[in-house]
Amino acid sequence: MIVSSLGFGYAMDLLLGDPRWLPHPVVWFGKTIAAGERRLNHGANRARFLKGALFTLLLVAATALIGFLALDVATRLHPLAARALEVAGVFYCLANRTLIAEGRAVFRALDQSLKAGRRRLSRIVGRDTRELDAQQVRTAVFETMAENLSDGAVAPLFWCAVGGLPAMLAYKMVNTLDSMIGHRDARFEWFGKTAARLDDAANWIPARLTALLMVLVAGSSRGARNALRYGNAHTSPNAGWPEAALAGILDVRFGGPHRYDGELVDKPWIGENAREIRPDEINRVTWINHAVCLVAVTLTALALVWKGGLR
Repeated sequence: MIVSSLGFGYAMDLLLGDPRWLPHPVVWFGKTIAAGERRLNHGANRARFLKGALFTLLLVAATALIGFLALDVATRLHPLAARALEVAGVFYCLANRTLIAEGRAVFRALDQSLKAGRRRLSRIVGRDTRELDAQQVRTAVFETMAENLSDGAVAPLFWCAVGGLPAMLAYKMVNTLDSMIGHRDARFEWFGKTAARLDDAANWIPARLTALLMVLVAGSSRGARNALRYGNAHTSPNAGWPEAALAGILDVRFGGPHRYDGELVDKPWIGENAREIRPDEINRVTWINHAVCLVAVTLTALALVWKGGLR
């Protein structure tokens, strides 16, 4: 039953991704965060920090509690109801199919024109894409696919193994909070500081685990060396590890200066070989993402069987 809950949820993500016609908990998370931020994010910096910290912790705790109570009620109704809820939770928390589809869509658009590739890329990255060349567009896709392999697949599964569905849902709330308010700008610097730090902590192990799994499925010693050498070079304490591993596997270079909201941010280089990325290399990165996700699902199932349940 444990394996079937994970397996069915994983299979649904593979088949459906994140269809727009289905209501999604992360959308509800986002609306709740946006409403709370509008009401609370004002006043002196200290007050904004305290309100942001309480707001963040309350939402994460409430998400875990709601997940636990929903499973408890479903279990009392019928064991199959609980399993159905678990399958839905795994499906909603995984985002590997959508991540791959978006990356491949950028490469297809780039085959049409540089302008189309830039426009499509702007849907999945925060940087300014208007002045990027084809090489920079492809690099941005691979960086995003590496980083979000951790955020959208390995990390949710890791927290599922640790604390079942409630922990998995709580992680998705943490990740959504960070993406919406965990920014270093005038509006969110203080209000979103706790969300950003909590996301860093929640992803510390999963990011390094993602890099390890990438290296193992690709059989790349260069990827391992790259991760150890450049993993901490990124401005993020976690994103650099899967990015460095992928850069080593492909023998390319990531990072460098980027523009965000018109401001030039000088990010460090990750990797050494500044070669051109070929259009067909999206196929290899797609395979790596699928393989890592499958291994992560398998390891999570084994951990839960050992512990005695998904709940």
